[in-house]
Amino acid sequence: MSDALRIERLHGAAVTPHLDAVAALRIAVFRDWPYRYEGDVTYEANYLATYARSPRSLFVLAFDGGSIVGASTAVPLADEVAAFQKPFLGRGVALDRVFYFGESVLLPAWRGQGLGHAFFDAREARARELGFDTTAFCAIEREAHDPRRPTGHRDNDGFWRKRGYVRQDDLFCSLEWQEIGAPRPHMHTLRFWLRGPEPA
Repeated sequence: MSDALRIERLHGAAVTPHLDAVAALRIAVFRDWPYRYEGDVTYEANYLATYARSPRSLFVLAFDGGSIVGASTAVPLADEVAAFQKPFLGRGVALDRVFYFGESVLLPAWRGQGLGHAFFDAREARARELGFDTTAFCAIEREAHDPRRPTGHRDNDGFWRKRGYVRQDDLFCSLEWQEIGAPRPHMHTLRFWLRGPEPA
């Protein structure tokens, strides 16, 4: 990792001074494939407020100088909104067992320097610290032959598997957002990946 990069770990309301920067970063990164997110400032404020309200949440921020160039979030699933909880309740998984990972977003110029692993390391350490035995996240899947897929794009499946996460065949959630160029917002299906129980 470059000596110019600095990592900060913040919990709950301590992240408040940085929420606008994290929202702008999410919009910038998620405009790209595979999310193609048009961006909605109101949605971002509501989404990030869920994490800022939880004293057990984690924000991992990557700074280059005074600028945030990457961010990663996590929160107890019990503190998340219903859309993320419902699939686990339907499977009979207790919410207080699961530490949920939100996003990891990083501007292109800072990729390939180990920050992806640093984000996972920090979130998994926070889960252990709080006594959770399962960590989870969800991600959108696109058809391999979708004509919008950029040439040479590589999915993150291999990276996630190497970190011990297992793709779930019966655990999905639905979220609504507006894609670039779409006339209106529509629902998208995201698949969960799980790792656990964590070793003692």
